[in-house]
Amino acid sequence: MNHQNFKNFKSAQNAFLIILLALGFTKTYAQNSCATALPITAGLYTVDAVNGTNITSTCSSAALAEWYAYTPTQNYSVTVTSDLAQNICKDTNFSVYTGVCGTLTCLTSDDDSGVIQCNSGNNNSFLSVKTFEVSAGTTYYIAWDNRWSAVGFDFQLIESPIVPSPCSTATTITAGTYTVNAIDGSNVTTTCSNTTLAKWYKYIPTQNYQVTVTSDLAENICKDTNFSIYTGTCSGTLTCVANDDNSGVIACNSGNTNSNLSVKTFIVNAGTTYYIVWDNKWSAEGFNFQLIEAAIPPPPISYNNQTISTINTTYNLCIVDMNGDHNDDMVGVSSNNLRVHFQGSTPGNFTVTDFPLTGANQMPSWSMAAGDYNKDGYNDLVFGASNGLSIVRSNNTGTAYTGITPGEYIFCQRTNFADLNKDGNLDVFSCHDVDDNVYYINDGAGNLTYYQSNTTPGSMNLSVAGGNYATLFTDFDNDGDTDVFISKCSGPPCQMFRYDGGNTYTNVSSLAGINITPIQTWSSAIADFDNDGDMDIIITSSASAHHYFRNNFETTGTLSAFTEITTGSGWDTNSSTNIDNIAYDFDNDGFVDVLGGGNKIMFNQGDGTFIPQSYSSISVGAVGDLNNDGFLDIQNGSTIRYAVPNGNNWFKVKLQGIQSNSNGIGARVEIYGAFGKQIRDIRSGEGFKYMGSLNAHFGLGTNTEITQVIIRWPSGVVDTINNPSINQAQYVVEGSTLSNNQFENIGFSLYPNPAKNNINIVSANNLNFTMAKVYDMTGRLMTRTSLENNTINVEKLSIGTYILILTDDLGNEHSQKFIKE
Repeated sequence: MNHQNFKNFKSAQNAFLIILLALGFTKTYAQNSCATALPITAGLYTVDAVNGTNITSTCSSAALAEWYAYTPTQNYSVTVTSDLAQNICKDTNFSVYTGVCGTLTCLTSDDDSGVIQCNSGNNNSFLSVKTFEVSAGTTYYIAWDNRWSAVGFDFQLIESPIVPSPCSTATTITAGTYTVNAIDGSNVTTTCSNTTLAKWYKYIPTQNYQVTVTSDLAENICKDTNFSIYTGTCSGTLTCVANDDNSGVIACNSGNTNSNLSVKTFIVNAGTTYYIVWDNKWSAEGFNFQLIEAAIPPPPISYNNQTISTINTTYNLCIVDMNGDHNDDMVGVSSNNLRVHFQGSTPGNFTVTDFPLTGANQMPSWSMAAGDYNKDGYNDLVFGASNGLSIVRSNNTGTAYTGITPGEYIFCQRTNFADLNKDGNLDVFSCHDVDDNVYYINDGAGNLTYYQSNTTPGSMNLSVAGGNYATLFTDFDNDGDTDVFISKCSGPPCQMFRYDGGNTYTNVSSLAGINITPIQTWSSAIADFDNDGDMDIIITSSASAHHYFRNNFETTGTLSAFTEITTGSGWDTNSSTNIDNIAYDFDNDGFVDVLGGGNKIMFNQGDGTFIPQSYSSISVGAVGDLNNDGFLDIQNGSTIRYAVPNGNNWFKVKLQGIQSNSNGIGARVEIYGAFGKQIRDIRSGEGFKYMGSLNAHFGLGTNTEITQVIIRWPSGVVDTINNPSINQAQYVVEGSTLSNNQFENIGFSLYPNPAKNNINIVSANNLNFTMAKVYDMTGRLMTRTSLENNTINVEKLSIGTYILILTDDLGNEHSQKFIKE
């Protein structure tokens, strides 16, 4: 550069600096600890990189941080924000502390409240913004950490005059009835409410109560109300703990019969301030409301704990039927040994049997699943370990087991049995932590072929990269086949794959809207939580926030975007995290609950909300009915938590597959009654680690009748039972409720029917049948033979009804019933 060019360059540089100074831009650099925090005032600042020392607090556990100290000269409303155009697609997180270095108290924090959307790869904003009130002379430490990224960025601190929060002038109330003359005050924008006007009330309970806030009063008929309930501070952060719009029941008698009134019941803690805020979401008209205090009801279910000394194996992860009687047994595994506690005819009585194991050199250090993959009537097991998996296969009498270790390297997480290609045979699946997921296809003779998604030629699309921690196979689009949901850890979004027939799975994560980030989860709870006939998802947190998604299939008729309904559900205020979360109706009230972290069960209230109930030392474990009383019990190591019946009614369905796999894994069971509809999908492997009962379990609450049970088998066969008795187990063999010649998939006709000696088969559509199997109505295989001349001899069969399964030369199965006389 010559002298004149250098002068021109310096002149331009100086002019640029003058412009920056005129704009109030000061380029400074953050310090690397609280003690050396950089003093700042209002302005724009640059963080070159996040590489200082952080502290562990309730706000942050990241390793690195950059520190700033802000001491206002007067009281302000302050906004700290990285939600700036120059930061687009960056990912920031910050915390604000008061106190002195070494004893800091977290005041507030923010991760993803920005609105500037990323324009590369997704439309999310990962930028941060928070507004809070500050007091003159108090030092506030602002720490930007590397929770998601250590890349540099700009941020801004903005001082504004304090506008008194309407929260600060809230009317104090106790239990009683109050009149809202009109909704005419100021509101604040939260996750619960974004309307312009509101009326604020403050309630501080003197003891723990179950509180009901309601406008569902006769004098409010045909009015339209909406309210939110917050905890927190007016000058800091308000957290929405509940809200309600239209849960009232008093029907309007003018123009329509809807109730647009509001009611919500929730638990409050003594001494905590609750803000009850009625807004003008629908109307600013006045009304009355009531606050009712009631004693907190006892737990909806209690447990008697029993330690069983013979449960002393290393891995006690599984409750499932192991001897073909459809009663739940306990399965424990140690090196070279399989120990089964067989449930006897006397409730709570077990017979302990040890089975030597050979060939299983991988132990279930990460997970275990069960299913009869070789169709001999006895369940087999799959063990997931950090170096691969082993399969433990029964013999055809259930008296011995052989270990099979394929040998491929897999960092296993959740393992499952599932019929991946809908050929009637159970395949073996394993989540892979550090690579794409893997699976073994069953050829029907018990032979398994290894595939890795996106790697092995001809493999199915069942993965996008690693970080795969838990997989649940369930039917999200109600089309009769099994889709896949994969919980992802360490940042990647969860994934959903829709089964589209054959070997085709389609990634519908974006379509369903469940691929949110950031996320930190090892497992998810999946069930029809609102009893509307489709499967909902709670992405449960192992280290961040929970997310509750409602499936909208029942209203849209297609797999479409799920709706996030976390706010006000109880999951938004549930701070307990866990790697494992499982969904069952523990209290038999007819709504599926969730057992996760924090020594508590989140009990489903049936109105979109969950209430936590704590139990001493309870934790996630294998679940089943271990004393046949219709209530689900929990195994925690060598301790069995027997549920104490609470008076609620129940119903169980035990399946025996014929065309489908033996347990009916992948089947959907539906029950109908005055309560509406409940559904269960039969799944091998629940949550992250454990294996629970393969029986379908339903709570009925106080309902005393079931009008109909429908079982939709993976084969397409549909069994229907009308008006079954409650408080019992219903045993159903696939196809047993169909009349002769009423199978949906009829590929042949037969005569004579009834038959004494021989049955003759007439093929439809020129099918060539090669194999015949005959089952009795308990699902027991009576005969298996090659088919010659399309004739089967049945003269040795006892008088009764049987199911005939024919296999054609393409491997397809066709079924009908016949009568032997």
